[in-house]
Amino acid sequence: MLDELVVENLGLIAAARVSPGPGLVAVTGETGAGKTLLLGALRLLRGDPARSDRIGPAGLETRVEGRFIVGDEELAAARRLEEGRSRAYLDGSMVPRRVLEERLRGVVEIVAQHEHVALGRDAAVRSIVDAALDTAGREEREAYRCAWEEWQAIVFDRSALGGDRRALERELDLSRHQAREIDAAGVSAGEDAELSRRAARLRHAQEIAEALGAAHAALSTDGGALDTFGAAVAALRRAAAYDAGLGEPAARAAGLAEEAADLAGDLRLRGEEVEHDPSALDSVQQRLAVLADLRRKYGETLEEVVAYGAAAGQRARDLEGLLERADSLAHREAAAAEELASRGSRLAEARQAAGARLAATAEAHLRELGFRSPVLRVAVHPAPPARHGADRVELLFASDAALEPALVSRVASGGELSRLVLAVHLAAGVGEAPVVAFDEIDAGIGGATALAMGEKLAALAEGRQVLVVTHLPQVAAFAHTHLVVDREGSRASVRRVEGEDRLAELTRMLGGLPQSERGRGHAAELLAEAAARRPAG
Repeated sequence: MLDELVVENLGLIAAARVSPGPGLVAVTGETGAGKTLLLGALRLLRGDPARSDRIGPAGLETRVEGRFIVGDEELAAARRLEEGRSRAYLDGSMVPRRVLEERLRGVVEIVAQHEHVALGRDAAVRSIVDAALDTAGREEREAYRCAWEEWQAIVFDRSALGGDRRALERELDLSRHQAREIDAAGVSAGEDAELSRRAARLRHAQEIAEALGAAHAALSTDGGALDTFGAAVAALRRAAAYDAGLGEPAARAAGLAEEAADLAGDLRLRGEEVEHDPSALDSVQQRLAVLADLRRKYGETLEEVVAYGAAAGQRARDLEGLLERADSLAHREAAAAEELASRGSRLAEARQAAGARLAATAEAHLRELGFRSPVLRVAVHPAPPARHGADRVELLFASDAALEPALVSRVASGGELSRLVLAVHLAAGVGEAPVVAFDEIDAGIGGATALAMGEKLAALAEGRQVLVVTHLPQVAAFAHTHLVVDREGSRASVRRVEGEDRLAELTRMLGGLPQSERGRGHAAELLAEAAARRPAG
């Protein structure tokens, strides 16, 4: 149960500290006093999204703290709200809001005053019906979820492949052609530079041969450079015989003479090796044209051409794999869609069965709430597969068996809706949570029906804590704890009433005259009636 609640600067409530206690807790007060803010505080503690407009005028921050006792475990939850910022705490440590939501899921259930609107929506009715699924039904829902995720994954993979298989096949042919063309050319890095040099040699072979011959002749003919170097060496050696300091120039001259002789021999060999072959030149020029064409299509340099060929080969292999996967995925998608349809049908059947159980239980609650022969039906219709299932769920209602059941939004009056909301949520298991809160779900009812609702809420409060914001004295009279929200100007406060103060509040609720002696007599009589009807315990 909620053992203690502390609220600061939440809407109209400047500061409040309440200990609701076990059983049925009624929250009353004048219209507009701020009663629903207490349930707003409870929503914050269970991790609901925060709204900055909830920050009151008593400061720049809203603070809500609550201590819950669940079995032998104690939980302390807190929220801090500032403009544009929300912080959550669990057992004194700051945590993400989602942690509060997960930790208090199943601990606190809140049924809002406009819940009847949700009973006309497919998603809300489906959620209520799913809460009534048995073990087998929950297994079917999980099996459908798995089938949906598998089908979605396959659809995503097929979408990633692209929807035009012919385009993929054209791209595969092009990649294969490019890889083969580059591979067949046998391209090596730097090959074009070497071929360009060879082409130049072949193109100017005659000029090169003549130049080499002239250079060789200049060195080796009579009176040429070799004879000159020989004469210089002989002269320097004669001089060195008389001047030892001339030995070094004589040695240098001898080295030059030897180098000139080697150079002459090399020039002779190079001149003999000059290639005079017009067909070789044609072959080299053709090869250069091939390489130029490859560079034009695939890269500025042969290194880029080689890299492009490798990439084209890899892309071709990838496309081959993609097309093989596409064939496989087509079969897998068909099988997954068939499985999804089968699981959707089974889940719809499970929901139909759960809806029948829910309707029967809710009808029993409705009879206890004053209906003589209510009719409630859960209709499950086929629908295109979606994340939630392959069905559409509707709640049909008739206040009497003589009437044809129809959508809740079309046939139920205000008072009927209030009782229907309570009955449906009780049937769906909302009472299984240790803390259950109802926010003004008693609109439009009164008299004996209000007493029946109070009795029902008191019975629900056996073994758990039930908080109800109410305008009905017949409901408030059944409460074990009675809290009153008072408002003065722009500020509201919360107080616990007992004895004479409680009689005064019930008198006010009965007729608006808290000091009326006759009214106080009616209030005392109402308390006695509620005590007689309330379950013993």
